[in-house]
Amino acid sequence: MKLTYISAIGLVLSMGCTKLDQSLQDSFSNPAANTSTASALLTGAYNSMAGLMHAQDQMFSLQETTTDEALIPVRGGDWDDNGVWRVLHAHTWTPIHSQFKAVYNGLGNLESSAITVLAFNPNATQRAEALFLRSLAQFYFLDLYGQVPYRPVSEYNSIGPAPVLQPKEAIDTLVATLTAIIPQLPATNKPYKASPDAARFLLMKVLLNKGAFLNRQTPTFDNADMQQVIALGNTIITTGGYSLTPNYFDNFGPQNATTSNEMILAWPNTGASSNPDGITSGGINARWMMTLHYNSWEKKKGEAGWNGFSTVADFYNTFGATDKRVGGNAYPGVTDVSGLRPGLLVGQQFNEKGDSIKDRQGNPLKFTPEVKLIETDKNRLEVAGIRVIKYPPDYAAYSDGNQKNQLQIFRYADVVLMVAEAMLRQSSPNTAGALGLINPLRATRGATALATITLVNPGNVYDPTTLLAERGREMYWESWRRQDLIRFGVYLKQWALKDADADPLRNLLFPIAPDELLANPNLKQNPGYSE
Repeated sequence: MKLTYISAIGLVLSMGCTKLDQSLQDSFSNPAANTSTASALLTGAYNSMAGLMHAQDQMFSLQETTTDEALIPVRGGDWDDNGVWRVLHAHTWTPIHSQFKAVYNGLGNLESSAITVLAFNPNATQRAEALFLRSLAQFYFLDLYGQVPYRPVSEYNSIGPAPVLQPKEAIDTLVATLTAIIPQLPATNKPYKASPDAARFLLMKVLLNKGAFLNRQTPTFDNADMQQVIALGNTIITTGGYSLTPNYFDNFGPQNATTSNEMILAWPNTGASSNPDGITSGGINARWMMTLHYNSWEKKKGEAGWNGFSTVADFYNTFGATDKRVGGNAYPGVTDVSGLRPGLLVGQQFNEKGDSIKDRQGNPLKFTPEVKLIETDKNRLEVAGIRVIKYPPDYAAYSDGNQKNQLQIFRYADVVLMVAEAMLRQSSPNTAGALGLINPLRATRGATALATITLVNPGNVYDPTTLLAERGREMYWESWRRQDLIRFGVYLKQWALKDADADPLRNLLFPIAPDELLANPNLKQNPGYSE
């Protein structure tokens, strides 16, 4: 049987304000299809997430390199790429930036793949999983672009312009869909497929960001929504069987399938090219290749990294002296192989024997906190910028794409932080309750307890006693920072190597690519961008 898939551009072709009926239109079935067909389609839908979530130039780039947590400086001839990286950090991008279009199309592929599953007579569990994947794509469409293309299931293979949900319609659809599928998803699916806790987590994100999605310039927060975030989070906390992993980097290392206690939704990697259920290997190696120096591992000297991604000193300085999340400690199976110590890398780098590593010019490989968007001094090209190793490398499969590290997509610590945030955002803030969640987390991470906490200090994004700063220390480089900065109202402020945004609306959403606008008359260009 030949199946017709909706291309991303075709999906976008049909957007516009339409009746909010898609969440209840999912009973459409094809009598000729069966659950085995739906199963194969569902596996394909899961695999649609791979590039989006793993690649350094897709979801990660839009959510991290547009923030104060990450930048990719031009290093002589390296990483110029016609300026595509530095304009992200500086907020000087244009509507034709290739990464915005790539992520838009990737989300369209994920959503259309999920809708196709719904059109081929899935059983109840398959249907619930497909609805979760559709919701995940729609959530990111809403977050990144503020417009959600979709198709009713009965029109899954239409080539006409796709309708578009505006923010309120999209939020209502997401809340209704996720609420409905929580009891339909099997708990045994966690952590590698859609589970009740994964749906609860995504629903928490929708409700917590609802005020920002509706008014990004001045977010407001409904007390009933915050209470629901707390209730959902407490269900995960009390019944999910999760706990904070004692060694922070065990959440991300090559053995994290067994060493992490925090996986709610993760990408399964067995070390083979594909997993037993047909889900492909994620290729987590970009997470260390994109930041490490060419000589960071002597066995791969000259090709041990791409020498690019860094963070800034202001972010690095938010960590306390005892905070284990900043790194610097030996990690078994990593430090004894290459000398690498996971975390934020600054200063002289050493190999596994304790000998100093040199850059390609023979200078000490000594990463400096100081960095520029364009590095021209030949003595600084390879050492400027603090490097970040969130995922300790799998040296058995360093650069071939078949690493065993599981990519963390939804993590338990984030639930704890979301509940604390909702407590602080209630009409009567529960500061004691928030500290009762945050200080045990900090204790597990080796950080000292906070005596008080506020949501954000608009005059100092790096105020260490704020929840925004705590989210940065815990969740750095996990593709949440942009969303956090917008929700906390500070995304447009000045930070290292970025001036304050001149237009109060322009960069709060990414632009829709011009060809997508031409293809779909239901799409409207976002504020601040000319069509």
